[in-house]
Amino acid sequence: MTTTVPPGLAELTEIMAYVDFATSASTSVREALGLGSLHAGSTRALAIRADPSHFFNRAGGFGADSPITVDGLVRVCDFYRERGVSQGSLMIAPPLLPPDWADTAAKLGLAESSRFTKLGCDIENLPTVTDRAALDPGWRVGVVEAHQAREWATVMMTTFGFTSPEMTEMAASCVGRANWRQYAVWADERIVAVGSVFLNGECADMFGGATLPEARGRGAQSALLTARIRAATAEGCRWLVAETGVEGPGEHNPSLRNMVRVGFEPLYERATWLWRA
Repeated sequence: MTTTVPPGLAELTEIMAYVDFATSASTSVREALGLGSLHAGSTRALAIRADPSHFFNRAGGFGADSPITVDGLVRVCDFYRERGVSQGSLMIAPPLLPPDWADTAAKLGLAESSRFTKLGCDIENLPTVTDRAALDPGWRVGVVEAHQAREWATVMMTTFGFTSPEMTEMAASCVGRANWRQYAVWADERIVAVGSVFLNGECADMFGGATLPEARGRGAQSALLTARIRAATAEGCRWLVAETGVEGPGEHNPSLRNMVRVGFEPLYERATWLWRA
C-alpha cells in the first residue's frame, strides 16, 4: 500500500461531504425533512427524520483531532435522540478505535452492522489520467450547470431509492457550491449518470456516483471518475478518498472495481455501528 492519507482526515472529509450536501438545502426543505446537524470538535453528525431508510442519519470524523471519548460518543447518541430519529450510524476508522471499544460499544448499546471498504490514493501516485474509457456514441461527460441541477439530482436520488420531492430538492441545492464539483454523463440530451467531488483542502471525497440501470456497463462511471480526479488535481488536492460496500465472496462490486482500476487502494474495512432509540 502506498497511500499516506491519514485515516482521521479520510473519515472527516467523508462526513463533511454528507453534512454539507444535506445542509445546503433551503430552510423550508430542512424543516420539511426534519434535518439537523451537529458539529463537536472534529465530529460531525447528520439526522433527517423524514428519511425512512436512516441512510443520512450518520456521524463521523471521530478521532481526527483527538482520541475518541465516551463523552463524545454519548453526545452523538443524544443528538440522534433529540432529533427524534429511531436509528443512527457511527462511522469510525478501525485504526482510531480505542482499545476498550468492545466494552464501550456494549455500554452505549451500539451494534455492529454493514461494512464498507474505505479507499484512498495519493494523487501524485496515480497513473496518468487518460480518456481511454470509451463512452457510447452521442454520450458526453461534463460539468453540471445550475439549470440542470434538478435533473441531475433526480438521477442521483432516485437511483439510490430516494424519491420524495424534498430529498431531490436537497440534492439539487448542492449544485454549484464552492467546495463541490458536480458532473454528469449525457446520452444525447438526457442525464444518465452522475458523480460529485467534495473538496476539503488537501483531501477530496468522491461522492454520489450513480448510473441509471439502463445505462450501466457502458463506461459512464469510469468517465466520471476521470473528470473528478482532474478536478481535484486542479484544485491542488493531495489525496482522494471514497467508500463503497465490502465485496464479499462471490460478489462483484462494480464501484469498487472501477476505483481500483484508476488507482485507488483499499485502506481498511469499516464497520457501521448502529445506535437505536
